[in-house]
Amino acid sequence: MFEKILIANRGEIALRINRACKEMGIATVAVHSTADADAMHVRLADESVCIGPPAANQSYLNIPAIIAACEITGAEAIHPGYGFLSENAKFADIVEEHGLTFIGPRADHIRMMGDKITAKQTVKELGIPTVPGSDGEVSDSDAAKIAEEIGYPVLIKATAGGGGRGMKVAQNAGELSFALSTARNEAKAAFGNDTVYMEKYLQKPRHIEIQILADSHGKVIHLGERDCSLQRRHQKVWEEAGSPALNSTERDEIGGICTKALTQLGYLGAGTIEFLYEDGRFYFIEMNTRLQVEHPVTEAITGLDIVREQIRIAAGGHLEMNQSDVVFEGHAIECRINAENAFTFRPSPGQITQFHTPGGLGVRFDSAIYAGYKIPPYYDSLAGKLIVHARNRNECLLRLRRALDELVVGGIETTIPLFQKLVREPDIINGDYSIHWLEKYLAKLGH
Repeated sequence: MFEKILIANRGEIALRINRACKEMGIATVAVHSTADADAMHVRLADESVCIGPPAANQSYLNIPAIIAACEITGAEAIHPGYGFLSENAKFADIVEEHGLTFIGPRADHIRMMGDKITAKQTVKELGIPTVPGSDGEVSDSDAAKIAEEIGYPVLIKATAGGGGRGMKVAQNAGELSFALSTARNEAKAAFGNDTVYMEKYLQKPRHIEIQILADSHGKVIHLGERDCSLQRRHQKVWEEAGSPALNSTERDEIGGICTKALTQLGYLGAGTIEFLYEDGRFYFIEMNTRLQVEHPVTEAITGLDIVREQIRIAAGGHLEMNQSDVVFEGHAIECRINAENAFTFRPSPGQITQFHTPGGLGVRFDSAIYAGYKIPPYYDSLAGKLIVHARNRNECLLRLRRALDELVVGGIETTIPLFQKLVREPDIINGDYSIHWLEKYLAKLGH
């Protein structure tokens, strides 16, 4: 096992990784920008190293500075968390070249799944169901023919995309040319790559993802599904485990398909295979080769520490459980508490004047904020994650309602008021929503 791990991230996920390390008896190194000198992950780690000014490309994305921090402190491994360098294959290669361990998948799998076209072709060959669409890049000249074959509406997507950028819908042939040019322009600006592909646009799908763990000894298991259908501009805001839409037969079937595919691939570490789900059918969207923001809901219903498993796998350990040992108990929901206006989602950085977390049975709040802390304007607006767990979904919703009413974050705007409304909405209570539900709801409210 490692004696010292460097955590190449910030905020709540850096603190989450720090906790797992401490429980395993592993010393920790925090890295931080000058803007994060007083951050909680810096305070609680055993050592800390400043790696640059506030801008992420000069600090948290500064690979030479992170490698140097490992050399200075004697850290043997790097956990990248999510975001920043977590899905950067070049970074994973550099880490290994310096005799360090990257706590994550192999670089070739990160590279493979980072390109949407390659990922889709790969999983299709491995038996994972995919959305009907173009086999690879789509050109302006063949777009109309492909769209007619798969049927309108169609979705144009950037091959190097993420976070909803470079995605446009064409409802009919008259909209196709504009959707193509707009998606290309967005993709070029965001990713430096204007290559796009085309898929059938599903009308009312849910977003279902399967959590996978794979060790270096050939064992692969799944930890069930998460339902991440409540989204705004393709950004998740509320996640559940399990899904209100799936039954145990469907869960076992898609979980089995995913574990078989990743066994064939020789995958290593934690990963999440994301699907659109409509009318009883699953359609692959992408695979995230990293820890997910929403991993705590899976931990709640399985009792498994996913970060601990990532570390053990990276150190060459065996998965301690077989698929038959994975038992799903109760229901869990996570709300992303962002430093934003609850309905316009306008960022709201600033100083926290009051802070009180909810407690009680089945309540967890993952956050790195504290009273007096000043949220900097340079990074993601996620301030914390409220996770509740109960014996069934109805009890979970009631517990979530109570926990949201207890949670106090003063001095800044947060998304707490939005969740206080959502948890009382009939469609949410009934589990009757798709990936388009939240945007339509916000539009009715005038936002």
